[in-house]
Amino acid sequence: MAIGHVLVVGAGQMGGGIAQVVAASGRRVSLYDAAPGATDRALDAIRRSLGKRGADDADEVIGRIDVVDALVAADAMIEAVVEDTAVKEEIFRRADRVLPAHAILASNTSSIPIHTLAIATGRPDRVIGMHFFNPVPVLSLVEVIRAESTSEETAAAIVRLARDLGKEPVEVRDVPGFVSNRILMPFINEAVWALHDRVADKEAIDAVAKRGFAHPMGPLALADLIGLDTCVAIMEVLEHGLGDSKYAPCPLLREHVAAGRLGRKSGRGFYEY
Repeated sequence: MAIGHVLVVGAGQMGGGIAQVVAASGRRVSLYDAAPGATDRALDAIRRSLGKRGADDADEVIGRIDVVDALVAADAMIEAVVEDTAVKEEIFRRADRVLPAHAILASNTSSIPIHTLAIATGRPDRVIGMHFFNPVPVLSLVEVIRAESTSEETAAAIVRLARDLGKEPVEVRDVPGFVSNRILMPFINEAVWALHDRVADKEAIDAVAKRGFAHPMGPLALADLIGLDTCVAIMEVLEHGLGDSKYAPCPLLREHVAAGRLGRKSGRGFYEY
């Protein structure tokens, strides 16, 4: 099936980035977020991103993005709201009522099993995971997650869409955390434990990853970029979904979140911004 119009739900870091790459591919985008000012901030961020990349067609890309005040009919929805199962399920129930029967409902969830979202709809064969990576315009990977109910047609359409967006799709099984966060979150969590246990200061911990492992960013700075609240939410999904306490968030991570130190989006996490 052809996907010419995409509804992006959620206009945060991820949703805005997804809207940008979809619009840059020549497709029409409807961008929805219930939070006041979220879509305006997303459009500003997209303009800055296109400016940094020296895009000659920046005005055309922005022109393909329409801000909407409710869910609208489209060929596909890509949901990128907060990493909360109940919130995502409600979005999928609403989308199931609004989008046409042929439309695909995709989630950018970074950890929640897709089958829990599929059963909230009357079209489980058309529900799939499409997990982008931050920053979306820069990083090429997209995890494509199929629930048992996801049809071959749906999976093939999303793989084609990802490639049309200039991404490299990798198909993974529908288990909590998929591949990326099953590996990444314990790495970040252990770095936070090292800071908690005073093994080294934050700069030293990140330097080990950058200079010793050739990572472009240290785990604590990366956690700030992802959002410490999002990291905690993903770790909780892993802990409960896999039934293993080794995924439990470090107390220091919970302390930062409780104090509102969420990372870059709040201006302070492990570092100040």
